Formats: sequence, C-alpha cells, structure tokens
Amino acid sequence: MNISSPPFVATTRSRRAAQVRAAPAAVTAAVTRGVARWFEDTGFASLTEFKLGNGRRADVVGLNAKGTILMVEVKSTPEDFRGDAKWLEYVPYCDGFSFAVPPHFPWQILPATCGVVIADAHSAAVVREAPRHPLHASRRKALTLRFALAAGQRLGSIVDPRF
Repeated sequence: MNISSPPFVATTRSRRAAQVRAAPAAVTAAVTRGVARWFEDTGFASLTEFKLGNGRRADVVGLNAKGTILMVEVKSTPEDFRGDAKWLEYVPYCDGFSFAVPPHFPWQILPATCGVVIADAHSAAVVREAPRHPLHASRRKALTLRFALAAGQRLGSIVDPRF
C-alpha cells in the first residue's frame, strides 16, 4: 500500500484488480445475476440457461407482459467472446439481442449490431440498446410457451425437489 495514498484509494484499487483477476466462472455468475436483476427492475421475468428450439442455450432470456422477448449472452473476457460464434444462432429467437459484460471488459469490441449491457452482481446498465427485430407470431408463441413451461418446471422442482 502506498503510504501517500488514502486507504480507500488503495482498497478500491485492490478490489478492482481482484475483479479483473477473478475466475471467469465467478465473473460470469456475477454478470448473470446483475442481468437478471436488471430484467426484473425493467418489468421482465427472466430465466437463465434457457433452451431454444434449435438446441442452443441462451444465458439469460427475459419476457415482459407485452410478450417482448430479449436475450442476453454473457461474456466474461474478450477471449470468451472471440472464441464463441454461436451467439448468431440466438438472434432469430428474440426481439432484441445483447451482450452483457463486466465493467472491466472492453465492450467496444462487441458487434455494433447487438446491444451492450455492463453488469456486476448487483445491477446492470445499458450502454447500447439492442436493435429490435420483431419475432414472427408463431415463433413468439412457441418461445412464450417454452418459457412458461421451463419456469413452471423450475418452480416445481424448488417446491418438490424429488431427488
């Protein structure tokens, strides 16, 4: 610790350095939690690890009372983003697609055709709105039913886990 620096500056620097070095799985969990909170704060119900009709799993999906379906792919590091092109297969299954990344992520490397959300374990903020492309009515219905079924099954497993 630098003696000339106030203690809170050294503490803040230490926290920031620890966040950057945190294990990618812990960062992903924190960002996912922040996105789920953001969805809730904006009137969306959310599910994580949501299976799509094409067999892919979206990190976080939100559904609101108007039937709008938003999808968020969480990336913890630039390498995580660069090594994963399957996110393109998620876009046809939502009205708007965004990436969610931690505060230290260089979000400018993300495609301009997607939204960007900066998140930590407590909250999230939209840096770039996701372009909207309305789903076809039949796909919206199928996704809404899949969302409802998954939510009901997850709730049921909490109420009665049936090991």
